Amino acid sequence: MNTPARSKARSAARLAAVQALYQRQMENTPLARLLDEFHQHRLGAEIEEEQYIQAEVEFFDDLVSGAIAREEEIDTLIGSKLAEGWSVQRLDKTMLQILRVGAYELLARADIPTGAAISEYVDVAHAFFDAREAKFVNGVLDAVAKVAR
Repeated sequence: MNTPARSKARSAARLAAVQALYQRQMENTPLARLLDEFHQHRLGAEIEEEQYIQAEVEFFDDLVSGAIAREEEIDTLIGSKLAEGWSVQRLDKTMLQILRVGAYELLARADIPTGAAISEYVDVAHAFFDAREAKFVNGVLDAVAKVAR
């Protein structure tokens, strides 16, 4: 059953997963410490007087752990969908994390409809970028979905 509360908790988990992967890339934080830090201090916490939505923790853990475990496979797949002359190394670091988590979800979470997963990551992209980059996320993840599903 996909209730509105569960949907919001999953949306929060997706955003947090992107943030966690970004932190890992910038600080090389080990996975166990990264997950623990997010469990203790980020998911559903109040930060700078802003209350964060409680994320679905198991879903968050799966997204982060899975994207890390399959990073090489995911990066190869993403790279194959970029325009000629582009590589994952050239992507903005936040953009890369959005695409990694989105690609992981498309590869590993067949329980989530393709359109719903892509739409969620387009929404995440809107949190960081303008409409052009959000369309880029849509295009790349749509191309990934054609291979993954």
